[in-house]
Amino acid sequence: MYVSHPNITLPADPDTIVWKYLDLSKFLDLLISKKLFMSRSDKFEDQYEGTFSEPTFGEIKKLAENNPDFLKYYKTHREKVAVSSWHINENESFAMWQIFTQNSEGLAIQSTIGRLKKALKPENNYDQYIGEVNYIDYKKEYIPFEDLFFPFLFKRKSFQYEREVRIITDTSQNNIKLNDGLKINVDIRHLIEKLYIHPKSENWYKNLVIELMERLGFDITIEKSDLESDILI
Repeated sequence: MYVSHPNITLPADPDTIVWKYLDLSKFLDLLISKKLFMSRSDKFEDQYEGTFSEPTFGEIKKLAENNPDFLKYYKTHREKVAVSSWHINENESFAMWQIFTQNSEGLAIQSTIGRLKKALKPENNYDQYIGEVNYIDYKKEYIPFEDLFFPFLFKRKSFQYEREVRIITDTSQNNIKLNDGLKINVDIRHLIEKLYIHPKSENWYKNLVIELMERLGFDITIEKSDLESDILI
């Protein structure tokens, strides 16, 4: 269930559009299981995920001199936190298609901040938080560490193109061992407002996606990609 958090910020407008780019197998898994996969924070390609900037780490090391468990806790906490990443953008992104899909066979879910909040179900055994990522210089800028979620809401400036909003689940209060991540219950009707099929995909692939959704009983609006539009010359 989504819970507001005093230290986690989000765009004020609940209609702010967000996107998730994924391949067909992950999309079908979402539809069939009605569960959203969240990756364990230390399994991301970015090795800095869930860690601190240099100024913050220097301060933590000083505090840990007489309490080594203090630093150890922050390291192991990454294994207890799972993340689902979404991209803020008014329109679909050519760069996101390139990065997160392969072989012209991908999909993009369009949703909103408000929809993400409504999609998270209360029967999940832990609270989920939704926050906007801050992009900083890890060599110079400071990440507060009085809140356990702060390390997961900061990334290096080189990732600024992602414009990321993320759902964060902390399982440290539960006896749950995360391997690659975990799946959380979601309401698909709230989660997905529209679906876009890869602009370079072939007709057989588009027809396959449409047929699969019909067979699974989902009435989801499929939009034509703006990147697929015919030229006007």
